[in-house]
Order: sequence, then C-alpha cells, then structure tokens
Amino acid sequence: MNKKRISRRAFAATSTAAVAAFTIVPRFVLGGPGFTPPSEKLNIACIGVGGMGKSDLRAVSKENNIVALCDVDHQHAAESFKEHPNANLYKDFRIMLEKEHKNIDAVTVSTPDHTHAVAAMAAIKMGKHVYCQKPLGHDVHEVRALTEEARKQGVVTQMGVQLHAIEAMKLGVEIVKSGMIGKVGKVDVWSCKGFDPRARHERSVHIPKMEVPKMPIPKTLDWDLWLGPASYRPYHGQYLPASWRDWWEFGSGRLGDMGCHLIDPVFWALDLKAPLTIEAHPAPFTEEITPEDTIVQWEFAARGEHPPLTMRWYDGYNKPFLPPEVAVDSELPNQGCLFYGERGILLMRHDNAPTLLPVERMKDFKHPKQLFPRRVNHYNEWSRACVSGGTTSTNWDYAGPLTETVLLGNVAARAGKRIYWDSKNLNITNMPEANIYLKREYRKGWSL
Repeated sequence: MNKKRISRRAFAATSTAAVAAFTIVPRFVLGGPGFTPPSEKLNIACIGVGGMGKSDLRAVSKENNIVALCDVDHQHAAESFKEHPNANLYKDFRIMLEKEHKNIDAVTVSTPDHTHAVAAMAAIKMGKHVYCQKPLGHDVHEVRALTEEARKQGVVTQMGVQLHAIEAMKLGVEIVKSGMIGKVGKVDVWSCKGFDPRARHERSVHIPKMEVPKMPIPKTLDWDLWLGPASYRPYHGQYLPASWRDWWEFGSGRLGDMGCHLIDPVFWALDLKAPLTIEAHPAPFTEEITPEDTIVQWEFAARGEHPPLTMRWYDGYNKPFLPPEVAVDSELPNQGCLFYGERGILLMRHDNAPTLLPVERMKDFKHPKQLFPRRVNHYNEWSRACVSGGTTSTNWDYAGPLTETVLLGNVAARAGKRIYWDSKNLNITNMPEANIYLKREYRKGWSL
C-alpha cells in the first residue's frame, strides 16, 4: 500500500479546518435526529419494570443510559431484562440503591401504589431525581412527606400523568384560562372505562386476609418484597398482576387509579390546591375491598379571579347528566370532565380534542392564545430537566396537592360523612377519628 506523505503545514491546516467544521455542526446532526450527547444522558435505575414499568423504562431509555433494573418478579420483568442486557439486575430496591448510588443520577418508580412512597423516598434521600407513577403515594401522609423531601433535596421530579403533555389537554386548559366559557364554578369528572361489575365481583370476593387459602408462591416472585411496607398476608393469585388495585392495603380503587389523570386538567386550568370539604357516596365496600363505584364531591375556596368551585367525581355505574339544551350527539365518553362556565360548557375527553357545548359553538371556534409549548415528551421533559437543572410540568409541588385531593376522596368514603380538611396541618377537623385513614402503619423493617 502506497503511503502519501503530508507536510506538517498541510496537516495543521487540514486539522484546523476539521476542528472548525466540527464545532459549527449542530450537535443533533452529529448523531442524527434526536441524538443526545453522552454528557447529557442520565444514568438511570428503574424500580418495577413489568406492566406499566415496562413502558416507562422504554420511554426513558431512548435518551438515557439504563444502569440497573429492579423487580420483585424476574419472570414478569423478563422482557425488560432482555431489552437491557447490560443492566445490573435486582429484586430489592434498597440493595440496588445501596450498591448503585454512585453510578446513577435518577430513578423511576413504577411499582404498585403501596410501594411508591418507600421506593421514591429512598432515592430522594440519596439526592436522586425521581420519576414516579401516579398516585405519588398510597396515603395522604406519604404524599406530603414526598413533596416536602423532594423540595428539601432540590431534586427534579415528575409524576406519571403522561397526558399532561398532549396537545388536546393543553388546548382545553387554554380555553378555560382564556375566559372563553367564563368563570367556572362547577366541574364534573368521571371514569367508566372498562367497568364490568361481574368481573370485578369475581376477583374481589372478600376473604379475611389471614384466612386466604394457601397458594404456592411462584418461584420467580419474592412475595415478601412485593408486600413491602404492607402488613403480611399469604400469597394469593387474586392480588397479582393487576387486581391489587381493588384492595385498600395495596391500591386505592378506580379513583386512585384514574383520578390523577382525569382531575389533572381541572387542577391545571383552575389553579387548584387543597379542598375545604370532601364528601363521598360509595357503593358497599369492606375493610379489605374498595367500592365498585363512587361519587365524590370536593368544595374549593375562591382563588384570585376564580370563584368557589364544586368538583364531583363519578365512577363505575355513574356518569354526570348534561342539561338537555347542551346534549351532545352521542353519549358522553367513558372518561372525561365537564367545565361549567358562565358562558358555556367545555367537554374535555380523556385523550381527544376538547369540545365547546352547545356544539353549535364549535362552528365559529377560534383557538385561544397558546400558553404552553407543543411537542413536549413527558419523559424527556423530566430527564432533560435533570440535566439542565430546569423544572417539569408535573413536578411534585404541583402533583402533590393533586394526589392528596384524589386520595382524600377515598378518606371521605371510608369516613362515611363529609369531612372538613385542614391542609396546612394535615388534619380532619370535624371527625378526628377519620385521621387514621391519612397514614398507615408500616410493617416492621420498613419506613419512609
């Protein structure tokens, strides 16, 4: 092979030109569309990577490095493990954080509700940024503790309400904020998606927890770790993989499952914080099992230019009734919210374009002033804020009060009467005995 000689001067000129060319090429061009330089990638550990955790993992891994994965059932998480063969694998998040804390910048938490808080708090106290699925905690006390500790540690947080980033929700919020329907004094919110009372009854038959028929624990599942801070009970297939939501010990029913999603635009559009009173009308339930359907009403004080607000939640069999003069062409969607303003009503579907009612108003509809950026990825917003030191749209200073409000609906259901809420002191003032529902006792060996 012939080797061409190059003079030192020619080499220097060529090198200088190459460096100059390199420095003026946009960084995203170097690696193609969406390229993120290694220096701007987070090193992430993920807790809970089956089910919803699998999609959370896939979303955050597109721009970041996945260092460690943790799941109490390695068979359930097998697909996620296969997609990240270089990640270190764990069953106990406490061991993972202890061993990996020097190697990671951030943590995602996508476990069942009853372990959200203990996992997220452990990461926060190590100074790690946290993305946590909704609801932030299993009880009101956990949510407040997480919100305050995240603020104290100065970490970047995001709660998993992905639709907060979509254009349809932003447009609906902008319509309300623009004053197009006037001042809003009432909102109805509902979720009837997938409601099947027969199936719900079959998997939620009440069995006292210490008398559950013995079933063999799957070999790949660490049942003790799955229980986490919850009181011990024998394993039963009724709890896993998803029906744990029906048990007070592990979940918070349909309200806890969908409330953070569907009440999110109401909090956002109307600048809500803490309610004054909460009253619930649930279907029959037990000390073990959540109601099959519930109606909840929250009352909020006036806020700046906003008048006092009544917000009602409907689930299961229940849906709000529209006034005849604004009836839509078809039934209300299975999930959504209705803002009742002085000059009209806004229907916000869960994941579709908002509609002014009566529908005739849409003929002359003009978009309000755009207040929020479009094309924002909910996950990337969090990871990029972790790198840049910015903030996120569902950080816990926002998501904490939202989650507390949702969970207080279940507190009112269990209390059996209207409760008066002192948010500052985390206290039910008219029924002190109901305060037991604000904070649960952890099993020995577990703490926030």
